[in-house]
Amino acid sequence: MKADFKMSQSSPSPLFSSAATLTQSHLPQYSGEESVSEIRKNTAWHIAPNLFSSFKYAWAGVCYAFMTQRNFRIHTAMTAIALSIGLVLHINTLGMAIVALTCALVMVLELLNTALESVVDLTVGQSYHELAKIAKDCAAGAVMISALAALLVAGFILAPPLVAIVFPF
Repeated sequence: MKADFKMSQSSPSPLFSSAATLTQSHLPQYSGEESVSEIRKNTAWHIAPNLFSSFKYAWAGVCYAFMTQRNFRIHTAMTAIALSIGLVLHINTLGMAIVALTCALVMVLELLNTALESVVDLTVGQSYHELAKIAKDCAAGAVMISALAALLVAGFILAPPLVAIVFPF
């Protein structure tokens, strides 16, 4: 039996303009008679029919996080500052790569934290659940630890040449 899958979208824009536009209308519709493997196989291409679409959806997630998550904007600014300082100080390629990767790790974990918080909120709704709190707190803790590690790494790599410029003796 072949299922008739349709993607309905209420917004003409492929990028989400606000969290309110993320509704059930963006999900594939099916009758309920299909197996899980049929659903996965038949809907996978609906979500991202080509590589360009995959990047478009990924960029939509990054844009969503940037527009709605204050901490993601802070991490983005700190990354730009750290990389700019590294360029001004002529930090070697390996040092720049290490700073860039640790900053990227923080941003990746912030995106995962945002995704996990959204799924938890979707699951528990307006009710309180101790396991939801634990999940959110642990995800936020992972971001915090990675941010502290990135700060230490940037300090170890950027501080010595910066101190040499500020205190030339």
